[in-house]
This record gives sequence, C-alpha cells and structure tokens, in this order.
Amino acid sequence: MSAPHRLPLPTSHASTAAASQLPPAFPSRAPWGTAEKLRAWQAEALDAYRARQPKDFLAVATPGAGKTTFALRIATELLAARVVRRVTVVAPTEHLKRQWADAAARVGIAIDPSFTNAQGRHGHGFDGVALTYAQVASKPALHAARTEAASTLVILDEIHHGGDALSWGDAVREAFQGATRRLALTGTPFRSDTAAIPFVTYERGNDGIRRSTSDYSYGYGQALRDRVVRPVIFLSYSGAMRWRTKSGDEVSARLGEALTKDMTAQAWRTALDPNGEWVPAVLAAADRRLSEVRRSVPDAGAMVIATDQTDARAYAGHLARITGKSPTVVLSDDDGASDRIDAFSASDSRWLVAVRMVTEGVDIPRLAVGVYATSTATPLFFAQAVGRFVRARRRGETASVFLPSVPQLLALANALEAERDHALDRP
Repeated sequence: MSAPHRLPLPTSHASTAAASQLPPAFPSRAPWGTAEKLRAWQAEALDAYRARQPKDFLAVATPGAGKTTFALRIATELLAARVVRRVTVVAPTEHLKRQWADAAARVGIAIDPSFTNAQGRHGHGFDGVALTYAQVASKPALHAARTEAASTLVILDEIHHGGDALSWGDAVREAFQGATRRLALTGTPFRSDTAAIPFVTYERGNDGIRRSTSDYSYGYGQALRDRVVRPVIFLSYSGAMRWRTKSGDEVSARLGEALTKDMTAQAWRTALDPNGEWVPAVLAAADRRLSEVRRSVPDAGAMVIATDQTDARAYAGHLARITGKSPTVVLSDDDGASDRIDAFSASDSRWLVAVRMVTEGVDIPRLAVGVYATSTATPLFFAQAVGRFVRARRRGETASVFLPSVPQLLALANALEAERDHALDRP
C-alpha cells in the first residue's frame, strides 16, 4: 500500500492571481501554453457570482472546460476577503480528492486529501479537507459539526452524486446545511431518475415536471466554438452475434440492425464478452487509430472503459497481445489507483484500461482514443465518459471514441455530434 498522500504545509496565502493562471483543466498542460487569464466563460461565471454573492451557486460546464479553476478562484477570493476560513471539497472518488488537493496547492490553498472520519478534525496547517460522498454519508453529523465550527465554503464536485442514494442526499444536506457558502459543480446532464439533489433549485415547467436550474451553464457546443475542447468523432461498430438462451436455443442477430429491446440488450452483452469476436476486432481498430494519431501527437493515449473488473482484465489481455505491451489497468478507487493514473498521465504509454466507476473526472489530457465497452447507457454517464477525451491541448486535435452500434448509444452520440457540427460549421 502506498504512503498516505500528504501535502506540505503552505508557504503562502491563497492567491487569486495564481488561481487565474492555473491551467484550466488541471492537472493538464495548459492549452497553447500557460493560461494567463481566466477563460471567457470562467470570467463571466465569476462576475455572476460576485454580483450576487449567493449562499448557493450551481455551475454546469462541459467536461474539460475548467470547472476546477473556476471553483478555486472563488475559494481564493472568499478566503482573502475572510468570508470563509475553511474549504471543504466533496468529490466522487479518492483519486479526485487528490486531484483537487494538488490543484488547490497550486493557488496556495492547503487541502488534506487523506483526512479520515476517524480523525475528526483536519491537521494543523491545512485550510480544509477533501472528502468523498460516501465518506460524508457514513458520518454526516461529524461533517456538520466541522462545517459549523468555522465559516466554510463547501465545493460539491459532480453534485449529481448527491442523488445516488436517498441516504447520500440526506447526508449531504445534513452535513453542509450550515455552510457559509456552497458551490456546486457538474459537467453532465442531470440524473435520469427522479432523485432530488441537495442544494439544487428545481422549477416546475408548463408540463408540471420539476427540473433543475443552474446559475451558470456552459455547454459542449459553446466550448467547441471557443476552442476549449476537442471535437469528438464517434466510430460505431456492428457485427454478427450468436448466443444461447437459457433453454439452450442458439440465437443470432446483427448488432446495429433493427431488433427488439431484449434482442438488442442480449446482442450488446454478447458484443462486450471478452471471449467473443467483437472486442478483439474493435480494440485492434482502436489501436490502429491510436498509431495514426501518434504520428502527429507522439504522446497520445487511449482508454478502454469496462463494465467490471473481470472484463477489464480480459480486455487488458487482448491489448497486450495486440500491442506486445501490457496496458495500465485500474480496477478500483484506492491510493494505488491514483498512483497508476498519475504515472500513466505523465508517461507516453499507449493504453489504460479502467472500470467505469474509476473513469469519472479522471483528468488525462493526452487521451485521444476511447473504447466504450460498457453496457451503461444513461446520458449522464455517457457524457462523463466522452468527457475524458475532449480536453484540448493543441489546436487541431480531435478525439475518437469507438462504441457498439446500439440505438441508445447512437442517439447519445448523435446529440453530441449535432452540437459539434453546429459549432464547427459557423461562418
């Protein structure tokens, strides 16, 4: 097990200037050099925040746009003005806790990503802590006491996770009801279910349905027009599938053709089977695409998103046979996973294989090719998954995502392509 990730004691106070100059998609190499100023959307959202000074603020910005930079700029200003004395960041995964702490350290805010509920209070020299939603849910009263002990800004990263379970939403509400300020962030469409998300405003439409409203929104199409993110090209793969029913009958169908809902689901599962023909063929095609990209972007990388650990290991085996090298494999959210992700990000290795639970928020700007090898088809997860590949570094880069030819995924891909085409076909 790796040693706990501890940051050194701060040597300077929080800096708004440093927050402005943080690479917008930290910890990336800043697009086209170091970011000297806030991006236009970040400055506009910051003006909206300053004008209202709200207790709650929800910013919805497409993955890769720079939500971290925006949030840390607000944090530095509130700390400098002594509106708050502490900062608490809540994120979906252990890796994102560390990512936030590293970003905060760049602007002079010392966040402890190794804080545990057993500690009770953060260590001397830290301005706050980073937590997971699961950590908050296990001891909401502890975090309520911490929040109310001093004026606190709570940054709720990927706030839609506050609705993952009724207990999580209740816990987040209990823990942070007493916060001086709350800043909620998300990069995706909101939940596909009806779970209410704490501290989010809902307004009833003409059809009687309550929908979430944001204080500032910055979509994929806007980010493309501003050249903040890369355009994504989707490559859908079909193929003949055969499987046996529980009664022993053999069924065959072609992925991508008109099928019943049940037949589509079964053909999709068959396609993702590591022992079938679809996965090796698609991984080989994706690797060829990666070789093409690396001619102009030598450190470009690729990632497979797998449904579970068993599939991930099997996919890694296929890639080892295709490329002659073992890929980086991340199977769970732990300290070791963060180390492997960071090592891959800093290297020029070709492939990363990760289970779907690890992929959200992972910031590896050199990822340019993806294989969507999971049966999850919610708009929320699809947008998050595609978001791993859109972070722009240099002008002219594109991202390629390989996916099964099934109606649910094609509809989601078409929606993103419509934004892409509209943005790129401007006069």
